[in-house]
Parts: sequence; C-alpha cells; structure tokens
Amino acid sequence: MLVLRSGLTRALAARTWPPQVYSSFATGPRQSDGTFYEFRTYSLKPSKMNQFLENFKKNVHLRTAHSELVGYWSVEFGGRMNKAFHIWKYDNFAHRTEVRKALAQDKEWQEQFLIPNLALMDKQESEITYLVPWCKLEKPPKEGVYELVTFQMKPGGPAVWGDPFKKAINAHVILGYSKLVGVFHTEYGALNRVHVLWWNESADSRAAGRHKAHEDPRVVAAVRECVNYLVSQQNMLLIPTSFSPLK
Repeated sequence: MLVLRSGLTRALAARTWPPQVYSSFATGPRQSDGTFYEFRTYSLKPSKMNQFLENFKKNVHLRTAHSELVGYWSVEFGGRMNKAFHIWKYDNFAHRTEVRKALAQDKEWQEQFLIPNLALMDKQESEITYLVPWCKLEKPPKEGVYELVTFQMKPGGPAVWGDPFKKAINAHVILGYSKLVGVFHTEYGALNRVHVLWWNESADSRAAGRHKAHEDPRVVAAVRECVNYLVSQQNMLLIPTSFSPLK
C-alpha cells in the first residue's frame, strides 16, 4: 500500500503546475504581431468634400512623414455620402502615441491643413484593427475600385465564428472575380466586428462576380454555415484618391 501511495505521489509531482490551458479554450489564433491598422472615417459637409480632399492632397507629404498611409478613399455607395475613409499603419500603440505627439507639435501640419480644415468636417470616427492571422495585406495589380464589407458577428470571438468565417471568405477568393486585400478584426470599436477589403476592376465586374458567386455551391454552403454566427453586415464602394497608395 505504501508503495502504491509513493508511486502516486511521484506521478502527481511530475505533472505540470499550474495546469495547462488547452487550445480548445482559446479565443482564436494568438495576435503575435504588434502591428495594427487604424480605420478613420471623416464625414464632410456636402459642399466641402472636394475642397477637403484637395487640401489633403497638397499636404499629404506632411502627414505621411510621421506614419504610413495604407489607403485613402472617398465613399461612392453605401451609407452616408460625402465621407473620406483612410487606413493608417502603426508598429504598436507606443508608435501611434509618438506620432500623435509629433503631429501636435508639427506647426506646418497644424497651420496648413488641420486648423483650416476642421470646419469642413461634421464627424470623425476611429477603429483600431488587426489583420487576422491567416491573412496578409495585399496590393492589387492595377487601379480599380474597392469594397469594404463589415460583418458584425455574435459575441464570443474567433473561437465561436472564426473557422466558418474563414471558409466563407476563402470560398469567394477561389472564384477569383475579386481580389482580397485584407481581413481586419476590430480591437477598439464595436467588438466581434470584421472588415473585409476587396478590390475589383470596376463596379460592373464586381456585380457580375457576385452573381456568379450566388450560383456556386461552394460559396452557398460556406455562407450558409457562417450566417449562423452573423448579426448584421453592410458595405461601401470606395474610390481611391489620386494620392492613395492603394489604387
């Protein structure tokens, strides 16, 4: 009996403590890269949209001296009109803090763009997002139009809806009618929200591709599974500005 107890004691002592948490309890693939993307949306006064964009075009070099601009678009369709949507890349939160401080001290930026153009804006919105671990930011082969599709998913994070969502996106990618630019998961803003940025040659090619997708059994099956976790979705057709890195 003593021998059995001794053996049991050694076996218990050999176990790792504290107990390991297995991947089945994880909320999804770990975010190992600190790089994040800030989505900024400016609602402009209807008569001031063109003036705002021209002013930014003249002074964009002052802003990009501080951090990387991924893309800058005007909203053509979807939701409120007279909106400018742009994406900025940061190495981490400390980097963004440094940039904001530098901009506040940049007199040329403040005097030539920010202060004169504040009166042209009605509203500003910001979200912090990460690229999902299974997606890299891609650059389209030529100029075109962009579609930003926003999915509000059920609470629970990628552990709940991550795999079905990935399958639905990949089912569309396989058809090849649209190029996937990036898939972004919101960190600050509405949680359980995913933004998918697509590129198309034109709005007409996008429409033709969508009709094709609706008839593809692979897409239908993947979407049918994913919608079980979907709360709502919306989209915007985006036109890249002349100074946007993504054309």
